[in-house]
Amino acid sequence: MNPRLTTLIGIIALCAIYRVLPHPWNVSPIAAMALFAGAHFQTKTMAVLVPLAAMALSDLVLGLHPTLPFVYGTIVLTVVLGFWVGKDINIGRVLAASLTGSLLFYFITNSAVWLVGGFYPSNIGGLWQSLASGVPFFQYTMLGDLLFNALFFGLFYALEKHFPKQFAH
Repeated sequence: MNPRLTTLIGIIALCAIYRVLPHPWNVSPIAAMALFAGAHFQTKTMAVLVPLAAMALSDLVLGLHPTLPFVYGTIVLTVVLGFWVGKDINIGRVLAASLTGSLLFYFITNSAVWLVGGFYPSNIGGLWQSLASGVPFFQYTMLGDLLFNALFFGLFYALEKHFPKQFAH
């Protein structure tokens, strides 16, 4: 296996491991993993399948819940954002996609809790309650996404610059 692909898969594997270790609520590498995969994997199929596989493996340890299809859908949407970032990787695109991914995760997963979780009334008031309940966690989601995107994209950029032949597309 070439060093570029090994590094990409290694980053994804570390994300799956991080997920099952104790960590602050919602400070997670998952969205960054998806964005990074979309920007860097050479095939779209691998960009989607590798983060989903990492999620599935860690979810076997963490447990399954009814909102998982929505969470996985958000991961796929974030990979798609990564396709856009990958066309011209720069700080502005990574930042914009990171913030967009955080917002997508917040709105989709909190709406899913309202829709299938059974915790809130099945009306617009219940949806608003569910969205409001997620606000305290959103800042941590955004922080984690920004932190891990800076780490993944920055580290990989440094590796590409230091080892250009091994990390060439």
